[in-house]
Amino acid sequence: MLAISLLLMLSLPSDASDGGYRLLELDGHKVKWGDRRLGVGARISYAFARETLRFDEARNCRELAPITTLVGKGLSMDAFTREAAAAFRVWEQAAGLSFYEVSDAREADIILGTQGEPRGKAFANVSYAPDPKEGVRAIDRSLVCLNPNHKWKIGFDGDEDVYDIRYTLIHEIGHAIGLDHPGPSGQVMGFRYTEAFEGLQNGDLRGIRLLYGHATDDGGPALGPETRLAQKQSEEYHANSLTGRPEVSGTGAE
Repeated sequence: MLAISLLLMLSLPSDASDGGYRLLELDGHKVKWGDRRLGVGARISYAFARETLRFDEARNCRELAPITTLVGKGLSMDAFTREAAAAFRVWEQAAGLSFYEVSDAREADIILGTQGEPRGKAFANVSYAPDPKEGVRAIDRSLVCLNPNHKWKIGFDGDEDVYDIRYTLIHEIGHAIGLDHPGPSGQVMGFRYTEAFEGLQNGDLRGIRLLYGHATDDGGPALGPETRLAQKQSEEYHANSLTGRPEVSGTGAE
């Protein structure tokens, strides 16, 4: 399942060595939804592909096929949508994020579908909008595509050759909202599939809260010490960020 590239797998960057997380960087820029300041929450829509969609500039998920091609072999559409909603809630409950479903995939921030050209297990693609300013880039679309030829299941049963759909979606959504692989294991965002734990681990929580702050009752970030630290880090990052090309880029998991 879970690999961007072998080069990225082999080393832990500075922001992962202590905290167990890694923020996604595209063309030298960290990326997040909503406000470009770290520690500020976001409201994000999602939809399921109901027709084949083409994204020619995407690094992954260039052909996004209808999600219905995944269901039918022990996995109903109702079950899949419930598992997807539960996966989004995991991140929503962890940080200042709010997710809502829309019917038109072309209008959604995150689109979930299957691979038109099946390979691997699952991939995500993240693109960001051009901006004349330096610093964190705002994500403008993310794609999640699953291999319809791979066997999927609901729940853990000890067979790690067949992936639990919710765990897989939690991981891919993590990419879709700005997290990278911190290493092989120990976190949901690790690149190796595991059934050792179901929920987010400490590194996952540190990473997502650095991006979006803590969850509150209204879905916004809590204004506690960690969020203030995140905002300070954001200001420092804006001041010292590398110049990158404002073009579509992405990350994947297989």
